[in-house]
Amino acid sequence: MFTTAIAGSLPKPAWLAETEKLWPQWATQGPELQQAKADATLLWIKAQEDAGLDVIGDGEQARQHFVHGFVEQIEGIDFVNKVTMGIRNNRYDAQVPQVIAPLRLKGRVHAFEAQLARAHTKKKLKFTLPGPMTIVDTVADRFYGDKVKMAMAFAELLNQEALALQADGVDIIQFDEPAFNVYMDEAADWGVKALEVAARGLTCTTAVHICYGYGIEANNNWKKTLGDEWRQYEKVFPALAKSSIQQVSLECMHSHVPMEMMKLLEGKDVMVGVIDVANPIIETPEEIADTIGRALQFVPKNRLIACTNCGLAPMSRAVAEAKLKALAEGAKLASQRYA
Repeated sequence: MFTTAIAGSLPKPAWLAETEKLWPQWATQGPELQQAKADATLLWIKAQEDAGLDVIGDGEQARQHFVHGFVEQIEGIDFVNKVTMGIRNNRYDAQVPQVIAPLRLKGRVHAFEAQLARAHTKKKLKFTLPGPMTIVDTVADRFYGDKVKMAMAFAELLNQEALALQADGVDIIQFDEPAFNVYMDEAADWGVKALEVAARGLTCTTAVHICYGYGIEANNNWKKTLGDEWRQYEKVFPALAKSSIQQVSLECMHSHVPMEMMKLLEGKDVMVGVIDVANPIIETPEEIADTIGRALQFVPKNRLIACTNCGLAPMSRAVAEAKLKALAEGAKLASQRYA
């Protein structure tokens, strides 16, 4: 009854890249790297299917980082002369490329891994792209001088690639917008509008993922400052409820997000995060089913998708595999309980 899916990323094997890092360095290069990316993608497709998940992703194995994997295929961005910039409202510093000229796609961005994944699973295929607001927050602007103008430029390019991914046979295209939980007023204002541009013309299912970040120290420390109730979703959910985006992913397991926030997403499918990505302890099926049960007070059964809080990229491969199995088992138990 309850569909299962992951938010997006999965750990990279040691033979592909550094392990348990958010910005890992590749272990090889050239044709060997391309083959390693393909092998890792197939490995994780098989792992997701073996775990019993309903919606399969490529695990973002061909990307060093969920944002830079897209922007490195754009003309007008200088990747050679990176600068240090505080991102997510200065939560942590990152080495980011600079936008120095008008933005244009060099060509297809994710054709290789999307077509590979489509050819190797008969299940529904989800593919993730960074959202325009989050891209703007992860590059240094040396050209546009206007965040909204630059976000709309990125949104147009995202739309080009999204339409191509749809033609590749992708069933669900998800835009990742962690910046929505940081710049809430701007997200509700122009962030959702930029998202609509990115999703324009798509006939496949569209989704947006809004989390509190990967389970890295900077994000965990930030969460400690947010108090007993995390109400960031309160500002952007009403705007998303009015949008054309069909699915919304939110953090739930071991978070301080009041579950009643889900009521603000009436009419949308809700990807409820029932797997904690900041804790290596494996959730039990009972814990997952309990979380789903509580969410059902605010989300209709036919609109609830059991998901991970965020990506699993910085975790160990063994932990990620165990969490995938727990996700499927927990959703199965919830289906039996709440049928």
